Amino acid sequence: MFFVDTLETEGLGNRSYLAGGASTAVVVDPPRDVERVLAAAAGRGVRIGYVVETHIHNDYVTGGLELARLTGARYLVPASARVSFDRVPVEDGDSVSVDTGLSLRALATPGHTPHHTAYVLVEDGREVAAFTGGSLLIGAVGRPDLVEPRLTEELARSQYASVHRLAGELHDEVRVLPTHGFGSFCSASRAGGDATTIGKERAGNDALTLDVDTFVAQTLAGLEDVPAYYAHMGPINANGPAPADLTPPRTADAEEIAQRLAAGEWVVDLRSRTAFSRGHVAGTFNFEAAGSLATYLAWLIPWGKPVTLLAASAEQLAGAQRELVRVGIERPAAAATGEPSSWLRPGQELRSFPRADFAALEQALGRGDDVVVLDVRRDSERAGEYVRGSVHIPLHELRERAAEVPAGVVWVHCAGGMRAATAASLLDAEGRDVVAVDDGFDAARSAGLTVTAAAGSGPAA
Repeated sequence: MFFVDTLETEGLGNRSYLAGGASTAVVVDPPRDVERVLAAAAGRGVRIGYVVETHIHNDYVTGGLELARLTGARYLVPASARVSFDRVPVEDGDSVSVDTGLSLRALATPGHTPHHTAYVLVEDGREVAAFTGGSLLIGAVGRPDLVEPRLTEELARSQYASVHRLAGELHDEVRVLPTHGFGSFCSASRAGGDATTIGKERAGNDALTLDVDTFVAQTLAGLEDVPAYYAHMGPINANGPAPADLTPPRTADAEEIAQRLAAGEWVVDLRSRTAFSRGHVAGTFNFEAAGSLATYLAWLIPWGKPVTLLAASAEQLAGAQRELVRVGIERPAAAATGEPSSWLRPGQELRSFPRADFAALEQALGRGDDVVVLDVRRDSERAGEYVRGSVHIPLHELRERAAEVPAGVVWVHCAGGMRAATAASLLDAEGRDVVAVDDGFDAARSAGLTVTAAAGSGPAA
């Protein structure tokens, strides 16, 4: 009897898989921190015989090369992927025996990348699961615009053909096990659900219900901005990532923190947005460790700039370090833990700014206060509904466009509060007076604010 274990990487919206039989297993699209995979295999009592990649990833650094080295597994990578390390090149139709009665067959599915390959798990001659990577997702497909802009439409058409190939060659009961689509920006549209099959996708996935021209037009129209760090993931993975170093970073004292801030380096406070707003070191930025830390910090920070991490505890610091190494932020320059007062030089004081909800914003506007409403949601979110009169600068553009924020007290909001807190910290570091709206956007209308639906838009994202 076969098994499939799912390894979630929630901060990046991805999944990896450990699948096998009684004694041997295969790992599909492993995460950078391979200790999790080794622990899962040990828990199953199986040897990892194969490590496979569906494609050269653009959204995270793979642990495949290191996992293969540690376990002695054969490392299977699509043959047409250009890489700088030894691997077993995989062609369409290739098959390997994983365990007694259990095999894995490669199925070329270009679209997300030109070399993308899905892998079909076969038990006793019957297909039971398909590891679809960035091809067929749950209710969606992988985006086709991460390789080369000039190839985007061609890859969208290839994606359509690949999804139809999967649906045409596999029966309805085959489980679909994608890598992307659980919050990942590698998804071409908003995916939903936690599990699916070929049959469910055949009935409801646009790639299988629309004609090719409509699908391509719809896919291209719905593509959002690509996180800036994606440009670095593909080259790192193609060159062969080094083993992750998760040893604790060097401890910084208050003097060093001040010096790094003065030098223009990034000092990132990982504490909750509530704790940060109550008191923080002037000039530091708030990226909550409990939020989408890796995505947004890697998106906003200039690539390669030293980063110092401030955390409430050693456990919080270690978790953040693990998150960041997954996206190529290899080593913090330094770190400190504890209370924020311990991060101050003598004579310094903590800064703070208020948090509020949409009802308080409505009251401030009603009083005629000097208020600037700043919406830091993405374009697709704004296209649903927005607060009338608000300024729109997506969070990932705020550092470069901060001068566009008008004078006044800046009330920053997003969809739920996390991004607003980060944006407020960026503006606070520049000396602006800010209020972080820590509230769900659905509360804006009920608070009495005038919420406008964008012309021609559908429901709010």
